[in-house]
Amino acid sequence: MERSTHSTGWSCLPPPPPQATAPARGICIVSTSWRDKQQPSLINFVAAFLAANSYRLNFQSISPDFIFNNGGSSVAFIFETNWDCQNEGAVFKRVNLLKRQMRYLYVIVVVPSGEQNESFNQSYHKYGMELGCPTFVPVTDPEMGFEKIVKIAHALGVCKQQDIVTTMKNEREQAVQCMDSFLCVLTSIPGIDNHDANALAQAIGSIEAIAKASKKFILENTDLSTDKAETVVRFFRDPQYYLRPKIN
Repeated sequence: MERSTHSTGWSCLPPPPPQATAPARGICIVSTSWRDKQQPSLINFVAAFLAANSYRLNFQSISPDFIFNNGGSSVAFIFETNWDCQNEGAVFKRVNLLKRQMRYLYVIVVVPSGEQNESFNQSYHKYGMELGCPTFVPVTDPEMGFEKIVKIAHALGVCKQQDIVTTMKNEREQAVQCMDSFLCVLTSIPGIDNHDANALAQAIGSIEAIAKASKKFILENTDLSTDKAETVVRFFRDPQYYLRPKIN
């Protein structure tokens, strides 16, 4: 398993569109237990990097080391900031526990030396990890590891938002298609045009409700004329009317 190489300095994600007050991209919840084991310089880096990328930071008692909530998605991370082969059993036990609890889980492991990287690779296979379940990301230093965490969380959030947008678009298209079919039914009634059909839809609702509506109710709730209201009622209730051939 190859390690990623670190870019020069730490980079931000593409900035959000300029606004008077830029909203937060999401929330990053950091485990208080994880925080208390780290050097203050790393905690300062985490806070600065999150602020630069418009994430709010909260410290809470949680099982993973990090949970990101953004774009309607939630993703958890285990962040081992210095691989210790003496602690490998505890690490993989925790991974196996959390992967059953969290839908999206990533494990970031800092392996600064070749020896540590080799030790990690051996342990990965020793404990029978399944590729991608969860995904492990070896890195060379903690700062790089946290950059990876934020970028993974951001990418998942963007994908989730795109899914939501696609779903909404599909629902709108379906609604338009349903409305078109609705109007086709109503405008098939002799003398009823699109305006009349829309008036019936807005005031009464479904085809079933319109079919049950009385002439008086239609007149009281729409701008249809008496003749048109009577035609609608006859269309749905008089077999001799709605079964006879019609030539428009």
